[in-house]
Amino acid sequence: MSIVLQRSDQTALLLTAREAIASRLLGRRPCWPEYASIAEEHYGAFVTLHKTFPHGRRLLRGCIGRMSTDLPLRTTVRDMALAAAFEDPRFPALNESELGNIDIEISVLSPFEPCAPEDVIPGEHGVYLTRGYQSGVFLPQVASEQGWDRRELLEQLCAKAGLESGAYKTAGANLFMFTATVFGEIESQTS
Repeated sequence: MSIVLQRSDQTALLLTAREAIASRLLGRRPCWPEYASIAEEHYGAFVTLHKTFPHGRRLLRGCIGRMSTDLPLRTTVRDMALAAAFEDPRFPALNESELGNIDIEISVLSPFEPCAPEDVIPGEHGVYLTRGYQSGVFLPQVASEQGWDRRELLEQLCAKAGLESGAYKTAGANLFMFTATVFGEIESQTS
């Protein structure tokens, strides 16, 4: 179910995300890396920016994604990096002085599969819930980061979607699971 990306693919996508942001901030033309064929495939992706501080402390600075797309993965990563840096409504636009203190994480999503609540394995599966015009999504790593079990994950998903508690079990609700191949600049520096 997970998407297999070689280390060179991950590096090229991380360089793409950083170059998209840096070229916008510095007002210059981007210089893109070379890509393998997987970068032409159509996968959803999220780009997460963390602001790093001394002693390893990290805070979320932006996260935007597209769950599915008709665009090549390299284009989706570029677009989502720009959106995370400049369009996440929770944060002001990134400025040039912050660029050196930002680390980038990319989550490449597998196709979504309809599922029952008991199919979801927190930390392994991301979840996507829709009902009518309301929806919410959590990447697989969120449950582990927050220490949520399955029930808490699904209840938090309802809240994120603006739905009542237990909405994932109601008529008209659609629950999907997916996996993500997650990699980031921090891992690349330590590997």
